[in-house]
Amino acid sequence: MIPSVSFLPSHSDAKQVEQVKVTIVGLITPHVLKVMDLATQAETGVNVDWYLRDAVARSVDDLAHQFNARELLSAYIQGLQAQADEVERARKGYAGVLQTAAAIAARKLRELD
Repeated sequence: MIPSVSFLPSHSDAKQVEQVKVTIVGLITPHVLKVMDLATQAETGVNVDWYLRDAVARSVDDLAHQFNARELLSAYIQGLQAQADEVERARKGYAGVLQTAAAIAARKLRELD
């Protein structure tokens, strides 16, 4: 008789993975929302360049001190890019600010290596 081997994660493993995803989202959301707020201000004509660079630098610094920094920073960049892609056609200026923030964060992530 051949022993049965299960490759599916157990219920507790799946729950743990879900908790990790929730934790990552919870940690990056305030950082993404800050950039979205700056993008909204940029749409009204406010020059947010310095504030954007500062917000991204602070976010990268904050997330880089976490034990899973690489995953958090990647999720931060993906969140910014996903939001930019979602609104790109309707709100070009807004999307441009988000794309700039994602590019700055990606450069800083490479510098951490």
